[in-house]
Amino acid sequence: MKRRQFLQNTAAGVVVPSLINGLPVQAYSNTSLLHNLFAPGVDTDHVLVLIYLGGGNDGLNTLIPLDQYANYVSARPNIYLNSNSLLPLNGQNKLALHPAMKGFQTLYNENKLNIVQSVGYPNPDYSHFRSTDIWTSGADSNQVLSTGWLGRYLNTEYPGFPLNYPNAKDPDPLAVQVGANLPLLFQGPNAQMSMNVSNPDIFGAWPNGIDDPASNDNYGKELDFIRTIGRQSKSYADALLNSYIKGNTIANYPAGNYLADILKAIARIISGGLKTRLYLVSLYGFDTHSDQVMVGNKSTGVHANLLQSLSDAVLAFQRDLEALRLDDRVLGMTFSEFGRRIKDNVSGTNGAGGTDHGAAAPLFLFGKNVQPGIIGSNPVIPAVVNEYDNIPMQYDFRSVYNSVLQNWFCVKDPALTEILIKKYQDLPIVKKSNCITDTSDLNSLNDSIDIQIYPNPLVDRTTIQARVVDGYTIIQLISPMGVVLKTIHKGKLNAGSHSFDLENEQYPSGNYYVRIQQGPAQKTIPLMVLRP
Repeated sequence: MKRRQFLQNTAAGVVVPSLINGLPVQAYSNTSLLHNLFAPGVDTDHVLVLIYLGGGNDGLNTLIPLDQYANYVSARPNIYLNSNSLLPLNGQNKLALHPAMKGFQTLYNENKLNIVQSVGYPNPDYSHFRSTDIWTSGADSNQVLSTGWLGRYLNTEYPGFPLNYPNAKDPDPLAVQVGANLPLLFQGPNAQMSMNVSNPDIFGAWPNGIDDPASNDNYGKELDFIRTIGRQSKSYADALLNSYIKGNTIANYPAGNYLADILKAIARIISGGLKTRLYLVSLYGFDTHSDQVMVGNKSTGVHANLLQSLSDAVLAFQRDLEALRLDDRVLGMTFSEFGRRIKDNVSGTNGAGGTDHGAAAPLFLFGKNVQPGIIGSNPVIPAVVNEYDNIPMQYDFRSVYNSVLQNWFCVKDPALTEILIKKYQDLPIVKKSNCITDTSDLNSLNDSIDIQIYPNPLVDRTTIQARVVDGYTIIQLISPMGVVLKTIHKGKLNAGSHSFDLENEQYPSGNYYVRIQQGPAQKTIPLMVLRP
């Protein structure tokens, strides 16, 4: 192969061939993460498994608000789930799970599931591609970042990749992506940390290197760089295969479940001794504009099949980790690029409609060491909704990232702020870690703040009465589309009650929201706006 073709085919990185029972595996390598994980005083055992729900999961039919069931049925006449089919959760009488999610129900009732309500970002973008970039990069919606949040994490801990890696101390890939393709997630500021080659034939030639010397110019430096990546990929591929051969699985995984097959392979790799700490897998198909449920039995259909695949696979994976005595080391997290609209639509052929691209949705974390329970309150469903109404954000997705980095991987400032660009809430997600000293009761913190609005609806002017504790406070007005229209207050407030006037700045009539955030605590309440 000619050098020019060689460089073109390798510019995006290196694809590791199918190594594990035919599963396509992409290895991502950078020296940053291992330095952090093996540095003195840093927890070296923790593993994070990310599950990307591609397409935008419908959170409102995943986690159903029983306290607003009548409004839920009214908003979704074509796809609502019958209340007698929903799965109850221990200690909860205001919400329930989709009937296909028995695995998640079991994990919740065993205190191994954390649910974060209404996760999103202030000004949502409804494009799959752009919103996925926002979630993987950690950018604001009006900001384009060329790096990923995990890429910055890797670079912060290990600048200098790819020189001198792998080595005797750090022989394994830092992150493994299985059956997924989110390269921005691992893109660092100084190097493309997710390596990808579309032609594996090149890969086979690299163990012996390419004999002709590289020229002493920019072209030659690039060629040397790519050769280094090629040798790394061969070494990392061997490490994956060797760990898989050494490893074992014990639990029974559901047959015919693509995600379960991948998680089974990951459990076996971990048990085989691979030191990789980050895994990314995906389950696609959540873009349910039509045929989301089946006519005659709304508990079945495309969405139900996806949620059952997810729920069954995760439960089997957790059982395997427990049997292998690895459950103390592994934290799992789902994420999707956005949720769906409150109101359903009637498009469909064999089904009973679906939902369009929306804003916020619940996010799930699972494992032995999650702080079990529910963070946040049920989203508000207005009595009358239209096709533009959305679930407003309660928690910024970067607050979840912040909490995982800080309390699971033990990242501290200033590195934490450097990775996430800004400071975000620290949520009580992780129950047990050697790098956290306190997990406050978030429900008590939420009860310490309050908002009252009078008059409501807003016609010309209304007053927002905020009761807070002493601290930095944000109060925002959110539109029906989930956009932060106005920051009413941002700054320190003393403990007590504070009043803020809000004028109707020619806002269109509709269902709006006022959100208050103070540290990890937040509340979001509805505000009806009427044109004068």
